[in-house]
Amino acid sequence: MNKLTVVGLGPGSKNYLTIGALDKLKESKKVYLRTKKHPVVKYLDEIGIKYETFDHIYEETEDFNRVYESIVDTILNLLKEDEITYAVPGSPFVAESTVTLLDEKGIDIDYIESSSFIEAMLYVLKKDPVEGLTIVDALRLDYQIPNTRTNVIVTQVYDKITASNVKLKMMEYYNDDHEIIVIRGAGIEGIEKIHHVKLYEMDHLDDYDYLTSIYVPKIENNIKNPRNISDLVDIMKLLRSEDGCPWDREQSHESLKPYVIEEAYEVVEAIEEKDSMLLEEELGDLLLQVVFHAQIARENYEFTLNDIIKGISEKLVSRHPHVFKDLNLQNSDEVITTWEEIKREEKKEESYTEGLKRIPKSLPALIKSYKVQKKAAGVGFDWDKVEDAIGKVHEELGELLEIYKSQKKERIEEELGDLIFAVVNVARFLKVDPEIALNRTTKKFIERFAFIEECAKIQEKDLKDMSLQEMDKLWDEAKKSEKHT
Repeated sequence: MNKLTVVGLGPGSKNYLTIGALDKLKESKKVYLRTKKHPVVKYLDEIGIKYETFDHIYEETEDFNRVYESIVDTILNLLKEDEITYAVPGSPFVAESTVTLLDEKGIDIDYIESSSFIEAMLYVLKKDPVEGLTIVDALRLDYQIPNTRTNVIVTQVYDKITASNVKLKMMEYYNDDHEIIVIRGAGIEGIEKIHHVKLYEMDHLDDYDYLTSIYVPKIENNIKNPRNISDLVDIMKLLRSEDGCPWDREQSHESLKPYVIEEAYEVVEAIEEKDSMLLEEELGDLLLQVVFHAQIARENYEFTLNDIIKGISEKLVSRHPHVFKDLNLQNSDEVITTWEEIKREEKKEESYTEGLKRIPKSLPALIKSYKVQKKAAGVGFDWDKVEDAIGKVHEELGELLEIYKSQKKERIEEELGDLIFAVVNVARFLKVDPEIALNRTTKKFIERFAFIEECAKIQEKDLKDMSLQEMDKLWDEAKKSEKHT
């Protein structure tokens, strides 16, 4: 295969075109431009450089990835016949997908550099990139997260629709009125336009084309304007510092245990209430507990929040071989079985009993018994059908009825535990979470009790003065009212 030379044309002004690039274009017999739609091409015409372009490929499809692949295939075919010089806007190494694809082909390539649009942007802005600069692609903002702690340049904002998409995405990280700069044709005389606008106004402009980029200044004080988890980490760091809060400084992993449990249950309650705004708030409270423990651990040189994220990410990848590897699993049951097998390998469990013992002792009894039964059932220690499990409930109830009059507390406690354990087993067979079921029933009891008390107030009675029969009657009315709501 013949030699390929890739030349950068600079951001648009002939002043950014290097001498080396210009000399190569003049001496080359076969020059191909990715596109003629670049301001410096007018200068190439003026000095008599002959070239061909790949603009016709852009007209064949709107899918840029296919366009780039087609250009690369065409170049590879041309190289079978002769040496060619391939010229691209800006720098070959900045936002040039075709150059990346060519490099991946493993062919011999000479590169001749020119300035990219980034240098032109920095010149116009009079900004030093060492202050912190993040560059993101307008077409990849779902994957490239802007860093609000550095200045950000958003490239390829080539039309108004793209500008609208960029605006909506950036509003996830910045306030709507954050000041930004829209720059078209940076450093190109007669073309350059600069607009200072607020973020929410950016798609009100009409100056969008292939020469347009957005400059988004960094947020100077994120603690007073928090937008992401890094800001939350900084807030917690401040609260734990000497200039922070005495209560927060005093906390430890041990002292925070009740709050972790409390916040988790409040999340569950918000889900039960089907209240999305409350759920958002409660998830924030739960996230705070994670960040709080991570900060304490960091101070004690135990681990960091990044360690937590790395660990859970690796675990998810490891336990989903049907997604990240070639394992073929047909349904959720197979997924769960595989998850447990991988977990046993990771924990180096030599027996199934070890798995049962690893279930946290601090779990609520209903949840713990459910998980124990589920693990045991996973190796075949289970009833064949739900009727067998229900029969066990009757058996355990009979044993409790035999012993409850004995006043032997330990025996009564044991038989009552057996009965509850058997009921949990029925719940597992029916795919009902016993903790949720019991919580729902408790909530229902409170609501019915509240109905009774409200009726008593209307009758100007205190509950203590009412007979059980009167309260039972009101209880039945409460049940009837539930059926009509």
